[in-house]
This record gives sequence, structure tokens and C-alpha cells, in this order.
Amino acid sequence: MCAGLSARADDAVAYRYASVRIGGGGFVSGLAFHPTERNLYYARTDVGGAYRWDQASAQWVALTDWIGAQDQNLLGIDSIALDPSDPERVYLAAGTYTTDDAGNGAILRSSDRGRHFERSDLPFKLGGNELGRGNGERLAVDPHDGRVLFFGSRSAGLWRSDDHGAHWTQVESFPAVATAPSASAENSWRRQAIGIVFVRFDPDSGVAGQATPTLYAGVSTRETSLFRSTDGGRSWSAVPGQPLGLRPNHMVRGGDGAYYLSYGDEPGPDTMHDGAVWKYTPAGQSATHQDWTEITPWPRPANGPSGYGWGAVTVDPRDPNVLMTATFAHYTPRDELFRSIDGGRHWRTVFPHSQFDYSDAVWTREHTPHWLASIEIDPYNPDHVLFVTGYGIWASRDMRSLDHGGTVHWQFQDRGLEETVPLGLISPPQGAHLLSAVGDLDGYRHDDLDTAPLQFDAPPRYANSESIDYAGQAPAWIVRSGRLRKPFGPAIHAAYSRDGGVHWQAFASDPPEGGKPPEGDGAGSIAIAADGSAVLWFPDHARPAYRTGDFGQHWSAVTGLSIHAYVLADRIDAKRFYAYDAAAGKIFVSHDGGEHFAPIDGALAAAAQGREYLQLYAAPDAAGVLYLSSRDRGLLRGRDDGSLLAPIEGLSGVDAFGFGAPAAGQAEPTLFAAGRHQGVQGIFRSVDAGVHWQRIDDDAHRYGRISHLSGDPRLYGRVYFSTGGRGMFYGDPSQLAEKP
Repeated sequence: MCAGLSARADDAVAYRYASVRIGGGGFVSGLAFHPTERNLYYARTDVGGAYRWDQASAQWVALTDWIGAQDQNLLGIDSIALDPSDPERVYLAAGTYTTDDAGNGAILRSSDRGRHFERSDLPFKLGGNELGRGNGERLAVDPHDGRVLFFGSRSAGLWRSDDHGAHWTQVESFPAVATAPSASAENSWRRQAIGIVFVRFDPDSGVAGQATPTLYAGVSTRETSLFRSTDGGRSWSAVPGQPLGLRPNHMVRGGDGAYYLSYGDEPGPDTMHDGAVWKYTPAGQSATHQDWTEITPWPRPANGPSGYGWGAVTVDPRDPNVLMTATFAHYTPRDELFRSIDGGRHWRTVFPHSQFDYSDAVWTREHTPHWLASIEIDPYNPDHVLFVTGYGIWASRDMRSLDHGGTVHWQFQDRGLEETVPLGLISPPQGAHLLSAVGDLDGYRHDDLDTAPLQFDAPPRYANSESIDYAGQAPAWIVRSGRLRKPFGPAIHAAYSRDGGVHWQAFASDPPEGGKPPEGDGAGSIAIAADGSAVLWFPDHARPAYRTGDFGQHWSAVTGLSIHAYVLADRIDAKRFYAYDAAAGKIFVSHDGGEHFAPIDGALAAAAQGREYLQLYAAPDAAGVLYLSSRDRGLLRGRDDGSLLAPIEGLSGVDAFGFGAPAAGQAEPTLFAAGRHQGVQGIFRSVDAGVHWQRIDDDAHRYGRISHLSGDPRLYGRVYFSTGGRGMFYGDPSQLAEKP
């Protein structure tokens, strides 16, 4: 993809960006095939936006990279809907969190398959990365009148649009249980509203050109949960005979008019302890008798929960007797995928008769499919089946071989779909050009940016690597801190490498407050001296930071730092370390190898007061030189004695900052910043120490809010950055990128 340009050529440089390839990596929370066009299907994710499959290039195309930093919250997609009568139209219910500091959600609507979107803001919040995000779909388009859409919200009931999603009104007649306490759930974070989790039209009840009269909506409650309207959504009544005591999460319709529903005692994906699968056959639109039959593949025990739920169910669009479903949160020994070819009377397990191809993303061999919240059978190819996991999408092209005693083969279908949350990245002056600390996936050493490598060599293997650093004058020495994956946690540890991240060894021990933090606390920041002689580590839960000169054989408490400070090392002088407390607006310095710290006074300290999202960076080319950035007041440069250096003009806010190789004829490093310059949000670079800035991205490629950024110290112009859900990218000036 090509990025440029603003009106003035001297204000912008054309760049070409590409993903640093990992492949998948996050929870793909839903899939949707268009019923009338071959090879047209979409994926939604919980933090990384939405994608459309491109058959010609055999990869996913990101649809929401135009979303900028101020709208980062819209990259969590709570639901997706396609217009069955118009393959050009696609709708996204966008909004990641329902917390007080999150913005309201929006319906993003497109009439050209997601190439461009229009936005309709909603008066309530969505939760694309909250409980129940794998349920669905909450958003539905009327199959007979594409102007009509319904959306089931988490906290504000049912909503309707009659103009292709441009305007919305609340359906006040929908039952109050949708906003009752029973339609909420709680995890270790907080109680969250789940509300209405799916809307489903009955196409047999309507005619083309008129609104469909009969539709269903399901509420995530263990009470009466399934409701039906026979007058286009004006009035609603409970469906008789429905099961109680479990929450519905999916409802699909077979070609014979039967419906299939999956249930769990919790909305997922964090946990489910019980569940079931039911078949519902309406006896007629006005009849009082409906037929409910439980078809759960593994029958529930007579007493007590089964220990797992059922997170998805699907039916072959061409054959109503072919069903698939999967357990949910059945981690021991694993979740299981089931298939029936007789309408759910008999089931066969799929995974014991499967082979998985890990070659396209070798790191997946260390992961077992889980969070199977969406399963889809291609309406034009019954052998083509996809299911989602907490780390990507698996696809089969020979599913029917199972029906004849054969083996099902699965490929990791995530080319172009990158959904990781990197928590740190470095580009050392030797060895691999990029190393990263990644949420949920430990971290990666990328020798080839276009190839998905195995994660850092284990042991140790962390669920999250949260901080990573290299020794400025001995860059083969690298340290990282991370969190173990449950059930082995919560525990945090640190590791070091002597060969640029090829091999790793765990520290000999944890500091006194190291290994066992309270739930929710992380591994904190870690920094290594410029010559590798000492390491500072400040876990989130610790009261002081700790120092070791022998990789954990001995530890000593660091003095002079406030709680929750972030530590970093000078790149030149091994005796200098720094720290900052973003909440207090304080900066600290050590001149004795990190044993003792003192606050920095002077103009630099004064400038740090009251700043939002404070970040501190050590210059790569001069000892004692610091760069201070903030989201509300731009960038400053000073010394560790508290004095300020020449001002850096033009930047009014910085989300991430980094250094790269100098331009030809320049002595100082190239500066890169993601933030605001002259009121414009973007990615910028300066080759003259911050005197002038050039924009190097464009409005179509914003990637949400950029969280970490670094130039390459060996390749002029190269920049790396990480996002809050779209993984990592690297960019080169287009003229350089196009050279052979």
C-alpha cells in the first residue's frame, strides 16, 4: 500500500507500508459469507477492525485502517452484517469498550464492499472487546428490504433503521429484560452489559420490496431470552417452550425453516461452565405450538454443569441436514468441533480426524484451537469450512472427507489479517532489524519482516512479553519481562539473550517482589545498561525497582524512585539510567549504574508537570540527552541536568516517538513521531533535528492510535510502529522501496 501525501510536496514524503508478518494473533470474533456471491466473505475482530477476503490475491484486505487515533475505540467490531439482496453493502457495529472513558459506538456503512465507509454515531457504547463479543450477530439487514436494519445493543435495547443505517430509532416495545441486570455478566475486570446478542429475520415470512414481518431477537439472560415479532418489529412476545437457565449466543436458520441455537451459562469468551445446543422448529407463524429439541453432541449431566459451553452453531446453506458446532472453554484437554449430517441426531468429532498445516505461521503449532465462537460453511462449496479461534482462522477445503471416514486438512487462513497488540519493540544497531514484545504471543525476532517466525526461542515462554530493551553499546544483549500463561500464573519473570534474541535464558531468580503479582498487574518495565553490566526491573506491583548485575543471581533494591515509575537506560553511558512517573510528572536520573536515583530539576522537570501520557526517550547518539513527549503538548529535548536544548517546533501532541538512521550528510538521527503536526494527525519524520517535519502517512492508512515507534538505525528512512490491534508495520520511502 502506498501512503503520502498532503497538498505541499515539501510537507510530505511518499511511503510504502506493509505489515510485519505474524499472521492472525488475536480473537477473530465473527465470520460472514454473502449468500449470493461466491468467495465474498468477511471477518470481524475484537480490537483489530474488519476484513474482506480477496480471492484473487488469496489474502484478507483490511477495511478499517482509515480509522485514526482519536477514533481508536472504533476498531473493536461488535457485529457485522451483509445485505443478502445487495453484495455491495456491508455494515459494521464499531466500538471496543463501554467504559466511562470510551466514546460512543457507531454504525459504519459501506456500499462498495468496505472500500469506503460512512459513519452514523450511536447514542450508546459498544463492546467489541468485552464479554459476549463472540456472540451474534447483533446487527441484521432485512433480506426483502435492504433499507431496514435492526441492531441489538448491549445497554440500550433494540434499534431500527429504515435508511440503510444512516439514522436509528429505539424500538421501545422490546421487552425490558434486554436492559435488566440479568442481561449483564461479570469477569475479573468488572460487570458488563451484554444485552441483545442476535437478531434474525425469517425470510419465508416476507416478499421482495417489503419489510419482513417475522424476526427473532435473543437476549443474553438465563431467564426468558428468545423473542419474536410478526409485525416487522413493532411488537414482541416470548417464544413458547424455549429452554431456560442458559444464555443464548447464536441462532442460525436452515433451508428447511428450522432454527439452531447454541447456549452457555456465561456469554464468553472468558469462561463457560455449562451449555447446550437446541433445535427449534416453528409450527407456523400464528400457531401456538413450537417444537424444541435438544441436540447437544455431548449430553449434559443430570446433576451439575458440564464444565463447558457451546459457543457457535452453523448449518450448511445448501443442505439443512448438515450442522456443525463446537464446545467452548473446554480447555482440558481441548475444545472439540462436531459435525452432523442428519440434522443433529448423530454427531462426529472433527479434530481427531484432522491434520493441521502449520507451515504458513509456524508459531501456531504451539497453540490449540480455542474460543471457537464462529463456524461458517461456504454456501458455494460445502467442503470449505472456516472456524475462528482466539488467535486466528482455520480453514478446510475437504470437510466432506470426514463423512466418508477420511481426514480433514486445515490451513491457517490469515494472510493479510494481522491482529496483535505489541507492547514494545526495538530495532538494535546489529542483528535482527526488529524484535518485539507482544501481548498473548510472547514476542518475535524478525529476520525477515514478511515471514511469520516462531516466537522467541523457549524456554522461557511468556503469554505476554511486556517490555524489551537492548544494551546500547552491546546490542547483542537483550532483556525482556513477561507474564506466564494461566494456569501457571499469574506470575511474571524476566529473561535475557546474549545473541540478539536467538536464544534466551530465564533470570536466575525473581527479585523479592517479583514473581507473584496481584491479579491484573503486569511485568512492568525492564532496562539494560549500555554495556550490559546491569539490569533494572520495575514490576507493576513492586514498591521499589530492583537492580541485578548478574541476571538475577543477586538483587538489590533501587532507591529514590516513586512507585510505578518506568525505567530506561542511557544508550551511551553505562552508569546512567532514567525513570519517569507519568502520573506525577516526575523524571529521575541515576549516575551510579541504577543503584540510586534523584529527581531531575530545572526547566525539563517543570515542563513535565501536568503532561498527559508522558513518555521519556534516551538519545541514541549522546549521553545524558533526553526527549520528552506527551499527547497534549508535543516534544521537548533536554539534558539530565534539567536544562532544555533547542526547542522542537510544530508538534502539538505525540503518541509515539523514535530515532532512525541519519539522512545523507546529516550527523543527527532521523526523528519519527506519531501525533499531531500543525493540527493534522499522522506519522511524521524530521531529518534536521526537529526543525522541519514531513508527513509520511495518509488519511486512508491511519491504523488507529500508534503505541510504539522506532526508526531503523541502519536503514535510512525505515520506520517501524505498533498499533492497538493491527499488529506491527514497517515503512520505507516509496522511491527506496521500489528499487530492486
